[in-house]
Amino acid sequence: MSKHIIKFAITAALLFANIVNAQQYPMLDAAAGRVVQKYQQSSCEQLWQERAAKKGLAPSPGEQKVIQAMRSDPEMRAEFINRVAAPVVNKMFECGMIP
Repeated sequence: MSKHIIKFAITAALLFANIVNAQQYPMLDAAAGRVVQKYQQSSCEQLWQERAAKKGLAPSPGEQKVIQAMRSDPEMRAEFINRVAAPVVNKMFECGMIP
C-alpha cells in the first residue's frame, strides 16, 4: 500500500514540475516546438539544402533573442536541450548528418 502512495506522490511531483517548467518559459515552448516540428516534417534532402544555404548567415532577430535568453539562463538552456535533443539528433542520424 505504501509503495503505491510513494509512486503516486512521485508521479504527481514530476507532473507538477513539468507544468511549472512549461509555464516558466513560454518563449522556449514556442522555439522548441518549432525546432522539433521542422526536423520531424522535413526530408533529409530539405535539411541538407537548408544546412548548405545557411552557412555563414546570422540568425534572425527572433532566434537571436531566444539564443541570448538561453545564454543568460542555464536552466532555460537545459530545458531547451532536453526537449529538442532526441528528435533532432535522431533525424540527423537518419539523414547521415552525424556518424
